[in-house]
Amino acid sequence: MRLHINFDIYKFRVVILFLSLISFTPLLAQQRGKATFYSKRATGTRGASGVRIHHDSLICAHRTYPFGTLLKVTNPLNDKSVIVEVVDRGPFARGRIIDLSYAAAEEIGILSQGVATVEVELYREAPQIPFRPGNPMLNLPKIDLEVAEIGYSFIDDLKERKNERVDKLAHHAVSSAHSQHHTRSASVKAANNAQQNIRANEAGKSSVQGGIVKQHVKNQQSKKPAEEDNKWYNVFKKVKNYFVD
Repeated sequence: MRLHINFDIYKFRVVILFLSLISFTPLLAQQRGKATFYSKRATGTRGASGVRIHHDSLICAHRTYPFGTLLKVTNPLNDKSVIVEVVDRGPFARGRIIDLSYAAAEEIGILSQGVATVEVELYREAPQIPFRPGNPMLNLPKIDLEVAEIGYSFIDDLKERKNERVDKLAHHAVSSAHSQHHTRSASVKAANNAQQNIRANEAGKSSVQGGIVKQHVKNQQSKKPAEEDNKWYNVFKKVKNYFVD
């Protein structure tokens, strides 16, 4: 008897749950409540989905519908309706069920009211996210690309590059040492040549000076008899002038 009563209670609960689901299904499919709209100053801001809000876009904010869901919003006063996409969350004020963009509010004629009663129903669900199949192990043929035996190691490549760099540095050091040696030998030769030229110039100058001195002595020696001859000439000239006068 007790088991029979418990079974009747279980069936009653199942019936009540089934009836409640049936009764609430149309309520979930269609909502009725207050609607507001975004101001034009909200243009450029990002919604909760990351989409930028623009006053010319037909978008809305809803608390429960997934992003990307299309909703049909109807104004019962004039029977005008508009299709909007959910891109944001809200409104969170009591009694309000949806926030519309400026263009959507203009479509159903609630701009002058500011807050109006509307009916919201599902127009199209959001696209589903691709899922992984339940049995990922498929009977696909094995393909041998014949590349398993060919190994590549970037470490060997790095070592080769390092050795090449070391060789280049060593070659550069040797070439720079040779060039420095040639430069030093050339500078030493140039210095020796300069010293020899200086010595030759000094010797030439001394010889020229010696020749000038000798010539001067000769000129002085040659001037003495000329001066003596001039003295006797002057004497004879004076005597001649004396007798002539």
